[in-house]
Amino acid sequence: MSDDQRSRLKARVVEAIEARRDQLIEVGETILRQPELGYKERRTATIVDRLMTEAGIPHRTSVAITGVVGDIAGRAREVGLAVLGELDAVVCPGHPHADPATGAAHACGHNCQIATMIGTGLGLVDSGAMAELDGEVVLMAVPAEEYVEIEYRQKLREEGKIRFLGGKQEFIARGEFDRIDLAMMVHTGAPETGRDATIGGTSNGFIGKFIRYAGREAHAGGAPHLGVNALNAAMLGLMGIHAQRETFRDDDHIRVHPIITRGGDLVNIIPADVRMETYVRGKTMEAILEAGGKVNRALQAGAMAVGAECHVTEIPGYLPRLSPERLAEVFAANLRQLIDPERIGEDRHGTGSTDMGDVSHLVPALHPMIGGAEGAAHSETFRIVNPDLAYVVPAKAMAMTVVDLLADRAALAKEIIRAYSPKYTRESYLAMWENLFGGGK
Repeated sequence: MSDDQRSRLKARVVEAIEARRDQLIEVGETILRQPELGYKERRTATIVDRLMTEAGIPHRTSVAITGVVGDIAGRAREVGLAVLGELDAVVCPGHPHADPATGAAHACGHNCQIATMIGTGLGLVDSGAMAELDGEVVLMAVPAEEYVEIEYRQKLREEGKIRFLGGKQEFIARGEFDRIDLAMMVHTGAPETGRDATIGGTSNGFIGKFIRYAGREAHAGGAPHLGVNALNAAMLGLMGIHAQRETFRDDDHIRVHPIITRGGDLVNIIPADVRMETYVRGKTMEAILEAGGKVNRALQAGAMAVGAECHVTEIPGYLPRLSPERLAEVFAANLRQLIDPERIGEDRHGTGSTDMGDVSHLVPALHPMIGGAEGAAHSETFRIVNPDLAYVVPAKAMAMTVVDLLADRAALAKEIIRAYSPKYTRESYLAMWENLFGGGK
């Protein structure tokens, strides 16, 4: 395929997406108004199901409880290319579009991801581009990226409904990535001033911890000396964690941020059942595990100080995110044709985490940050202020990148795949989590 032919094919795809512009914005805004938490995203999954059905895209529903996976075939299957979007919201009760019952809100732009994923697929289908491309595009609407409601998800694990708390991890465990050679998605946000997008970079991984302090109940006014105050144990544990912070190396980007999810039963009863959740984040798994050991030591010390018991359940978190430079370069070159190149920057290391990090250890994985929002992520100030940039432009850039990757018997995709050294196969990935934490049991 000549450069002119490729340019014309991209133009067809972009035109097809532009024709769907109003629909894609409405999809994103509809999902914004009906946020759902992980493994509960049934209404959002229904929207994806309907859109794929209307477009004639063969697909499966109820993958990992609420996920949807669609397949768009090219003229030959040289490679499998996944385009992902995340179904779930985060907990942010103060957000103007929060669900009043659950506190769920799309304060992190996942509604934009779903619109982008669908827009990419519809553009490829409507334009007829796949008839000239050599690969299969797999649309993945994935549940449960936000690592929240740990106790609820642990229950799902105990019931055998999931093996992992994160949706992409669960997709890996179920073999959904076995036929995938590359993966792409975008994340909506508010890049630094003067930028509309940042591309490349890496981010922290983390492990999760569910903590239960067990004390002994007693009347808080009449006989407090007969009790063992689990809340005091938890508070001392928190102070112990704070005392460790000066020991974390700056280069490791360690972050520890516990919350108390249960502080007692009644104000006049000595708390005997206190529960906490926390992440331990870092740039490498070695740093995460070292910091995690210090956190456990501090938590146990709080229990020992007052005679309580401390039970820490270690939970597989997410791996640090890797970024293949060549794949990022291809996406950046396409994005430059859609927005001012001067407003596209190179991402650095981010201290947040995503289960796209796990995917990036198996296949080359793209995860740029595209603007269109303002305010802080995961806060009530997060707003979509530029719907075109948030919902439509990323779909165009993603579809254009698909054309580059899958043209000419997927020559560019194969070049990127050859240059990539996967850290794990599915089997070794599952064994890694199993060896660390008994992950997936």
